[in-house]
Amino acid sequence: MFAEERRAAIVSKIKSGAPIYVADLVQEFGVSEATIRRDLAVLEKMNLLKRTHGGAVPPNYGLEPTFQEKEIQNLNLKAAIGKLAASLVKDGETILLDAGTTTLQLASNLRGRRITVATNCIDVANVFLDDPHVEVWLLGGILRKGPRSLVGFLTNESLHKLRFDKAFLAANAVDIEFGVTTPNMTEAETKRQMLLAGKEKILVVDHSKLDMQGLCKICDLNELDLLITDEGAEERQIEQLKKKVRVMIAFEGGDRR
Repeated sequence: MFAEERRAAIVSKIKSGAPIYVADLVQEFGVSEATIRRDLAVLEKMNLLKRTHGGAVPPNYGLEPTFQEKEIQNLNLKAAIGKLAASLVKDGETILLDAGTTTLQLASNLRGRRITVATNCIDVANVFLDDPHVEVWLLGGILRKGPRSLVGFLTNESLHKLRFDKAFLAANAVDIEFGVTTPNMTEAETKRQMLLAGKEKILVVDHSKLDMQGLCKICDLNELDLLITDEGAEERQIEQLKKKVRVMIAFEGGDRR
C-alpha cells in the first residue's frame, strides 16, 4: 500500500469521530510505528486530525456541536434509546430529564403518562406543553443558547433541595477510565447536581459517544446505576462498560438486551 492510500484510510477512520491509536494502525497496515507517526504528522499539518499521546483525534475533537447538529446525528438510534428508557418509567414517578437530543427522544415517549417531569431543557419542557397528564417543572438558571439548557447557580441550588425517582442524564463523551464528560465546565457541574438528585441514576448515550474523552468530568461510570446505549456499540465496548456499570442496549426494532 502506498503512503497516500494508507493516509486516506487513516482519514476515513478519523471521520467516525472516535480516537485512533498508533498501535492499532501499526498492526492493521503492517508498517513501523515511525511510519504511522509520520503519517499522522502529515495529516495534522493538513488539519485533518490532531495528534495525541499514542494516537490522534478528529480536528474538532472536544468542541461542542450545536443542538441542531446533534439532533440529526444517529436519530433513529437515539429514538430507540428514548423508547427503551421510557419503558423503565412507572406511573406516579418523579423524573429528572437532562438537556440533550437523546433525552428529547425520551421525553417524546413519555407523553400521556401520569408522571412529574423536571428538566433544565426548554425543548424537553415544550414536548409536554399540551399534555394534560404530565406535570412539568422547568428548572431556572442561565440559558446556554447552543444546547438550550439552563445551568449554573440557580439550577444547582434548586437541585440541592429536590430528590427524584429517576434522573436521566446525557453526555458528550464516555471513557472507561476517565468517566462521563462534557465540554462546558458550568454544564458539567449542573449535570453533576442532577446526578446527585436522582435515586436511580441513568445515562443515555448513543454509541458514537463511547471511547471518547471530553474536557469536564461529570462522574465516574460506577456512580451510575444504568447506562443505555444502542446496537452500534461494539462488543468490546459493551464488555468494558459492564465492568463498571449495568448496561442495556436499544435496537431500532424495539428489542433490547
